[in-house]
Amino acid sequence: MVCCLLLSSTAIVKAQDQVVNLTQIQTNKVIDSIEHILKSNYVFPEIADKMISDLKKNLKEGAYKTIKDPQVFASRLTKDLQAISQDKHLRVLYNPNRVAAEQRVHTAEDSIKFIESRVKQMKHQNFGFKEVKILDGNIGYLDLRAFMDPQYASETAVAAMNLLSNTDVIIIDLRQNGGGSPSMIQLITSYLYSSERVHLNNFYWRPTDTNTQTWTLPHVPGKRNPDAKIYVLTSSNTFSAAEEFSYNLKNLKRATLIGETTGGGAHPGGTINAAEGFMVWTPSGRAINPITNTNWERVGVVPHIKVEAGKALAIAEFKALEYLANKATDPQLKFSYNWALSSKKALMNPITIKKPILKSYLGTYDERKITMENGKLYYQRANRGKHELTPISENEFMVGDLSYFRVRFLNKNNKVTAIEGLYDNGRTDKNLKTN
Repeated sequence: MVCCLLLSSTAIVKAQDQVVNLTQIQTNKVIDSIEHILKSNYVFPEIADKMISDLKKNLKEGAYKTIKDPQVFASRLTKDLQAISQDKHLRVLYNPNRVAAEQRVHTAEDSIKFIESRVKQMKHQNFGFKEVKILDGNIGYLDLRAFMDPQYASETAVAAMNLLSNTDVIIIDLRQNGGGSPSMIQLITSYLYSSERVHLNNFYWRPTDTNTQTWTLPHVPGKRNPDAKIYVLTSSNTFSAAEEFSYNLKNLKRATLIGETTGGGAHPGGTINAAEGFMVWTPSGRAINPITNTNWERVGVVPHIKVEAGKALAIAEFKALEYLANKATDPQLKFSYNWALSSKKALMNPITIKKPILKSYLGTYDERKITMENGKLYYQRANRGKHELTPISENEFMVGDLSYFRVRFLNKNNKVTAIEGLYDNGRTDKNLKTN
């Protein structure tokens, strides 16, 4: 699934800014070139014939006669082709700047300059690796926006996966990932398995009438993490290679998918230059999963846990902490996981406490002070910063963004008498109410 994200956004903008009025001769040339591309490359020849027939019929009936704007023409052609094929990968683009740049590549020096320009664009996006971090509970998180070619992106990928190599759970966020390179899928997936090779996917390629296979790699730089629990986050925008990654791990029973059903594009390919500055993103192959013997084309990848995309990360963190807490045998680790889990519960299902109870907590507790602003409690210790309190229970609260610290109000004979400080290592301290 060659990544369409590598198209130069600058070139596209420039192309859109150009004022071009298509002539009938140009329109005819574009249709003819698309016919040749589809006949030679589209993965299903019989569908290619139907699309070509439809384009010619529209051309003959004058459906394109009044369209002078090339961008509008590209959109209309895309709509007509997809109406027949139902193939979300297949689309027509107008980008004369990129076409011209590719056509200028005549010498080795030209080729190097062209590649350097492409790599610069990928580097600007950090090769698709938007964010890598460790969440509470030693949970790894990777926000991956594209599967870019490891020929250029491997160092970044290796660094990211090695950062996650000691985590107990990994959450891979593909909610904004539109696709990319099967080779990057292979590299990242290899870190989730041992060195024993695992069959990931098969592809049929129409132009060469050949079949290929992808397997995990026997060697990767750094450390693998084959024992980590894996969660993959999806949305309706998850597409192409991001869907393959999700589909592979789902059918291999290596990951739990959380989110929305994905976009439904399983036909790899790439852009082919047509006439007059137009390009056709042409699916020339199809994925054939070795377990299901089919793919996710049109139907998408259905997650194990269906939730709105915006809620997927919170659900994944909750599930991960729940899994870790249930699995833990060490008392300190179990305490730590349950501590983080109770915070997630409180944030996912906010607790409402009656105002008279909140007011009963107001006052001074030695150097600790509780105040109220706009119906919310705030905590302050000595001259330090003020933090909003978020209830975990009627008398226990999280303190701002201090994940290691909470407070609990102690009551005796229906009267608040003290405040207790709670720490994520199990330590506690207490201050009596003085005012």
